[in-house]
Amino acid sequence: MPRYLTQEWLDEYRSLAAAQPPREGASAAIQYVITDGPEGSVSYFWNVVDGRLVDAQLGVLPDPDFTWTAPYAVQSAIQQGELDANTAFMRGRAKVEGDMGRFIRMLPITGSTEFAALLTALSERTEY
Repeated sequence: MPRYLTQEWLDEYRSLAAAQPPREGASAAIQYVITDGPEGSVSYFWNVVDGRLVDAQLGVLPDPDFTWTAPYAVQSAIQQGELDANTAFMRGRAKVEGDMGRFIRMLPITGSTEFAALLTALSERTEY
């Protein structure tokens, strides 16, 4: 069972996300910065093309379209389906910097039933 915020977890995420439906135009290079975790801050990134997660790696992108920053407690609640990402952003519990238009085009993905099912499946396979 992969541990949350490891490369093994990101690989599992990408594998499970392969079944997500395509969403034309929903493409972005996304940097995630998760702060205040048990082992400090963790940075990882996604490359999403037409709604498909094509790459997920630990590390920092040199020029992401936008950066999502959230404390570990908030992001782990999102990943476990206990908190909606859109709600976390709207309440200021997560921050976004960069291309807000591209960020807004990605929001329908996180609100979809398919994405909710993905989070449930991943959470069942993750050690938090």
